[in-house]
Amino acid sequence: MSVVNDRMPVHMSSSRPWGRFDQFATNECVTVKIIAVDPGQRLSLQRHGLRSELWIVIDGPVDVEISGECAQLTTGERAWIPAHVLHRLGNRAAHVVRVLEVAFGYFDEADIERVEDDYVRPEGLEPPTDWVETSSSIR
Repeated sequence: MSVVNDRMPVHMSSSRPWGRFDQFATNECVTVKIIAVDPGQRLSLQRHGLRSELWIVIDGPVDVEISGECAQLTTGERAWIPAHVLHRLGNRAAHVVRVLEVAFGYFDEADIERVEDDYVRPEGLEPPTDWVETSSSIR
């Protein structure tokens, strides 16, 4: 059995009296992150062997490059990145942009093959050691 999920997830939307909700995964093992990209910065051009990713723009516009194709996505737009496909996010805006990333498959920060990297990081980095546990207050 493969740990990679290359199929695009089924996106379900449901209306309610108070509005609606969008559902991107059902009973699946996923890792969810919010990526914040500072103005004028971009992530490395990279690929993953063990996971596929769904990007949902929270605060746009954000520049995306997927498999050599470049586009600018606005708030609410989505992009699907299958495993093994080169991709990156960038920010030409004057403000921080945020993207919700839902990773399908086995998640490990060591599963990054960087093809281009503006920050000259060595390959095969250990997992981050600067993790800071934060707590959220629910109101």
